[in-house]
Amino acid sequence: MRCMTTSDKPDNASDEPAEPTESAEAATGIAAQDWARASAEPQYRAAVVDLLGALAYGELAAFERLAEDAKLAPTLEDKAELAKMASAEFHHFERLRDRLTEIGEEPTAAMEPFVAALDGFHRQTAPSDWLEGLVKAYVGDSIASDFYREVAVRLDSDTRALVLAVLDDTGHAGFAVDRVRAAIDADPRVGGRLALWARRLMGEALSQSQRVVADRDALSTMLVGGVADGFDLAEVGRMFSRITEAHTKRMAALGLAA
Repeated sequence: MRCMTTSDKPDNASDEPAEPTESAEAATGIAAQDWARASAEPQYRAAVVDLLGALAYGELAAFERLAEDAKLAPTLEDKAELAKMASAEFHHFERLRDRLTEIGEEPTAAMEPFVAALDGFHRQTAPSDWLEGLVKAYVGDSIASDFYREVAVRLDSDTRALVLAVLDDTGHAGFAVDRVRAAIDADPRVGGRLALWARRLMGEALSQSQRVVADRDALSTMLVGGVADGFDLAEVGRMFSRITEAHTKRMAALGLAA
């Protein structure tokens, strides 16, 4: 479900990502290995290919969506900002595509299993106007970023570095907060509509991420234990609680009720 990176923290926002329970510095097991060692385990390799494929298609979809959102931008300045962000998303896609090729995987084949789910999510959550598009990018897509950061702490050091790099900020958070807050200040009624929209995004995003993981055996094994040694079902529940808490903070940053 990864689509838009929104990890920066404007002065008026509390946009802290959910905190994983284990830091890279304290890593053990696969998380303490590099790709050359970790990829010797076939199931782990399959999980990483799935993960990179999902991220790559998410970044490509983000590029396409930003280009579409630019058409709704009310000013030339806004159009230019979105064009810059779209370029950053495409660069992230290229890094993931190149990494898949480097490890001997065909990028299109790695992305294909996730196309239907991600396209379906975007069809179900198509924004009706400029402000809904901004909220989707800032709130909805940040849920995906939090999810991937949680997974990243269980990855080998090489893959973890790449995943965290492509989750890096494209500048959208501060931009979205500024524009949405200004709109609410100008017309407080906008806040109620956008709050309902954000709640819908939260539900759809969590449901979609759970479906994707459930459909991919290697990814689900990584989350609940197995080759990723450490996650258990209780921890998965805590992980989603942390993601929900981060969502609440982002809603507050926008001036919306969770």
